[in-house]
Amino acid sequence: MLNDIQAPALPYRFDMSGKADLLDKINPDAIVEEIKKRLMGMDINRRTMRWEFKNSLKDKSVSDVCANDMATLILSVSNRNVSISKLKDIEIRKRAYNIMISAIKMLITNWGNYKITNTAQIDYVAEIVFSLAFITMKQSEGEGIRKMVVGSRQETHVSTDTDTQTKRGMFGRRRNG
Repeated sequence: MLNDIQAPALPYRFDMSGKADLLDKINPDAIVEEIKKRLMGMDINRRTMRWEFKNSLKDKSVSDVCANDMATLILSVSNRNVSISKLKDIEIRKRAYNIMISAIKMLITNWGNYKITNTAQIDYVAEIVFSLAFITMKQSEGEGIRKMVVGSRQETHVSTDTDTQTKRGMFGRRRNG
């Protein structure tokens, strides 16, 4: 009778593909690409679902070179490696601030090539760069995403261990039959 008792099965199975799916969802390229297009004065046409230049945004828009350079700055911290890092608040604030300062220096130095025509553009772009860098790195504060990924890995091991144990009787003894 004791040999017939089995550990209860888990109500769901969470395998390693869950971890891979989670890491795949940490993909900043889409938002960075959207910001790049918007910096160039483009907006998405809801009918055609294509990006189009808007004349109403031309006063704020920058060149494609500028948008690409700003996107590169943002991508230096907006990636999977940073997302699963363990960063402290002070590290995040210093890094985001330094990225913004670099952006401002680049905007001033390359103003002609970047199509900077007024100081408001510099503030506008700097705020976008700082905000995205800051918010992206804040996700990794206190190992938030890292703990989620590690947690999914641990659930996989628990599920696998339970499957192995169901082939054994109570106290880990092999069942006959």
